[in-house]
Amino acid sequence: MNPRERVKLGRTPLEVTRFGLGTAPLAGLYEAVAEDQAVSVISHAWSKGIRHFDTAPLYGHGLAELRLGKALHDQPRSEFVLASKVGRLLRAEAPPEPGQSFRGTPPVNPMFDFSYDGVMRSVHESLERLRLDRIDILHIHDPDDHYDQALQGAYKALDQLRSDGVIRAVGAGMNQAEMLARFAREGNFDCFLLAGRYTLLDQVALDELLPLCVERGIAIIAGGVYNSGILADPKPGARYNYVTAPPALLQRAQQIQAVCDRHGVPLKAAAVQFPLGHPAVSCVVVGCRSAAHLDESLEMFEMAIPPALWQELKSEGLLPENAPTP
Repeated sequence: MNPRERVKLGRTPLEVTRFGLGTAPLAGLYEAVAEDQAVSVISHAWSKGIRHFDTAPLYGHGLAELRLGKALHDQPRSEFVLASKVGRLLRAEAPPEPGQSFRGTPPVNPMFDFSYDGVMRSVHESLERLRLDRIDILHIHDPDDHYDQALQGAYKALDQLRSDGVIRAVGAGMNQAEMLARFAREGNFDCFLLAGRYTLLDQVALDELLPLCVERGIAIIAGGVYNSGILADPKPGARYNYVTAPPALLQRAQQIQAVCDRHGVPLKAAAVQFPLGHPAVSCVVVGCRSAAHLDESLEMFEMAIPPALWQELKSEGLLPENAPTP
């Protein structure tokens, strides 16, 4: 697959590269990252032809947006697609989130706010951090416990911004498929960032969400393709869904790796390419912490995978028979 290939994002006028760069690791996810390193990774992605970048206020409590803006500030704005998110405001008086995962952050903490006014403030503050003139895609970010406010407040704000031409696409980004299916039915969404729920290890989105998105012309941006690391290296202690993987899932990931090994294909290559077999999926977003990590991910994306690998995964019961493959 060609990571630099541009594809239309659903019904929108936007064209995204098949491979997008996620910025959470560059903002100190699990361990602090120096600003110079983060900016250099983004610049390296640009040099490799990547023109799709995903960020959020939550990532590094503003660091991801600051660093992305610094790296892209002098690039032609019409040449890249930028996605950010709404639903959390960064405030000095907010208490730390339980289990906070970002390190080396500024002295602010995120607080949920899916109200209309809160979203408008969030967009303004994101643009200030980015130092760019616009954001192309805005996702409602993790509204798991805030569905009603997200639909009545955040969605209405984003719909207004889209109508006014301020943004080009309205989306939602979540680690679950069920609520995204509700959004698809009850709102006019352009795209969804689906994290970890359509991967080699987890196809929960296959039966309901993905067919619904095909029917309604909603583009899926696949994130979390390595399921927090288990599909990169399924060893004891590997993470799945941000926590240590349970034994049954670890065993299944190791069985998938064994099939990949028999075909001479790295597990990472199968993991990063698999979601793109589905017609609902336009692109994948991968978070990279270093230029070397980015180069490896691009190599995995470009690697040829024999059809026999997908066939064996299905015959072994490791992929559903009805899962489309690249």
